[in-house]
Amino acid sequence: MDYVKAQKGLKLSRIVYGLWRLADDADTSPGHVQAKIEACLSQGITTFDAADIYGGYTVEAVFGAALKAAPHLRDKMEIVTKCDIVAPVGRHAHARVKHYDTTAAHIRTSVEASLRDMHTDRIDLLLIHRPDPLMDHAETGETLDALVASGKVGAVGVSNFRPWDFTLLQSAMETRLATNQIEMSLLHHAPFTNGDLAFLQERGIAPMAWSPLGGGRLFAPENRALGDRLTEIGSAFGVDAGAVAVAWLLRHPARILPVMGTNSLARIARLSDALKLGLDRETWFELYTLALGHEVP
Repeated sequence: MDYVKAQKGLKLSRIVYGLWRLADDADTSPGHVQAKIEACLSQGITTFDAADIYGGYTVEAVFGAALKAAPHLRDKMEIVTKCDIVAPVGRHAHARVKHYDTTAAHIRTSVEASLRDMHTDRIDLLLIHRPDPLMDHAETGETLDALVASGKVGAVGVSNFRPWDFTLLQSAMETRLATNQIEMSLLHHAPFTNGDLAFLQERGIAPMAWSPLGGGRLFAPENRALGDRLTEIGSAFGVDAGAVAVAWLLRHPARILPVMGTNSLARIARLSDALKLGLDRETWFELYTLALGHEVP
């Protein structure tokens, strides 16, 4: 497994296991979740990505129950989680409307809830989940700096931010933002040309990629040519088509960290297959061309 140094004292595995579907599994027992964790760790996948809102504010507790039952696992991993989305479900059922909250009080309360639910004394990487149109960048930045100084949070970053959102928050902080988790895949390739990826690459910041398989749409009928070519390439390397799609992201020099989510133990065991193949430049552009639906200009 390859690792990326995201911040001083923090390294993340090149493949990240995403927990957003963890509470959707028919079996959410600590033992079954522990089996998923160990299947990841056995491949060198040490980074686990959560968010307070996942599973209607239940995923962190499901994950935490496994850590409580097997506390020796905690020091073998890096925990990433997010906050600022307030949806009228679970602990926020009283909310009148879904909204974002980047106030100091909300961030601090969210962090305490995450620490409690996951039975841990620290969050390795905390992300602001969505840009907040009402964000007071000075207040939010000061709060994030204080959390790092307290030791409750090891590093901080953002998710779904555009470059101007990123620089606004960073301008009010002493702590360097460690990453931006954005949607990237063969079917969501705009970040490769709209400046989002270049902005991070220029600053030496490794981005995290959510939905790296396009939510399964890579293999929809309308994307048959792309799906067939991914399958053909995968067969040549002895991996499945999904591994090729992930390898396409890994090929980029920005050191993209794909966040992979599945509840199947068999699929979890193959998450690192994407590291088994290297795509040459022409193959990368061949897949890009199929995704675009036309050749590059």
